Amino acid sequence: MTERIRIAIAGYGNLGRGTEAAVAQATDMELVGIYTRRDPESVQPLGAGVPVRRLDDIDAHREEIDVLILCGGSKNDLPEQGPELAARFNTVDSYDTHARIPEYFEAVDAAARKGGNVSVISVGWDPGLFSLNRLFGEAILPQGETYTFWGKGLSQGHSDAVRRIPGVRGAVQYTVPVPAAIEQVRSGSRPTLTTRQKHTRECFVVLEEGASAEAVREAIVTMPDYFADYDTTVTFITEEELRRDHAAMPHGGFVIRSGDSGAGDKQVVEYSLTLESNPGFTSSVLVAYARAAHRLSQAGETGARSVFDIAPGLLSPRSAAELRRDLL
Repeated sequence: MTERIRIAIAGYGNLGRGTEAAVAQATDMELVGIYTRRDPESVQPLGAGVPVRRLDDIDAHREEIDVLILCGGSKNDLPEQGPELAARFNTVDSYDTHARIPEYFEAVDAAARKGGNVSVISVGWDPGLFSLNRLFGEAILPQGETYTFWGKGLSQGHSDAVRRIPGVRGAVQYTVPVPAAIEQVRSGSRPTLTTRQKHTRECFVVLEEGASAEAVREAIVTMPDYFADYDTTVTFITEEELRRDHAAMPHGGFVIRSGDSGAGDKQVVEYSLTLESNPGFTSSVLVAYARAAHRLSQAGETGARSVFDIAPGLLSPRSAAELRRDLL
């Protein structure tokens, strides 16, 4: 039997737990460690016998790790951890600040090349699988328009932004695509849609005692970059309702390319996801790309890669001959 790929996890929040579960499903992988900034004694892995260690001690176990999956956040963790760890390990991450991906790629690429490693960045469903489908649509139907709709789903970043407003004790925010806009796009009419016409936002908020509901509502709906450009509803609920009704993290969406093929025929291509758990699915994508990172490293390659640079066959544990026989 081929030796299993030795996976380690850096960070053990929702994404880290999902990654542990995804590795357990992969017959060609084994989890060799979880590395955390918290007290390791406070972390309870899903699997028995999984070693939990301090992230600061990871270099002592460098020879035991084939690929390190980075499960920190894009705002504060990955900009620092990505390049730093890429210099010492093969890595995969889910960096999702779209506007800063080019500069993040350059920083990780320089570090990975210096260290002789492979680092796959911005892996998940958007960026990630949705990115691939936007590329397929443009390449195949160059005369046309691409539309991306997100939701209905819980946005972790937007929820965090609401929770930081003074007077907010707890909150979640859902992004909801406008059904009429989706139907327009599916019809092939290629409408020009504003941000407000494509999505609405729903916020469910628990107030601190004595906080002004009106002040909190105003702070939310006028927040630039998050809510000001959307029709946003704010509903105030109890802490019990928040725990009972909003603990899950569903998400999903659509990528639709509407265009003309060479003879002028109208063509519409659609890719969609319906996810019961956003971090659960994202971690599954990370694990598949960890397999690709290991294979590229074994072939002697170095540097950063995005999903655009990796052949799909490298994601599968099956051989190229098996894939041709069964899936082609």
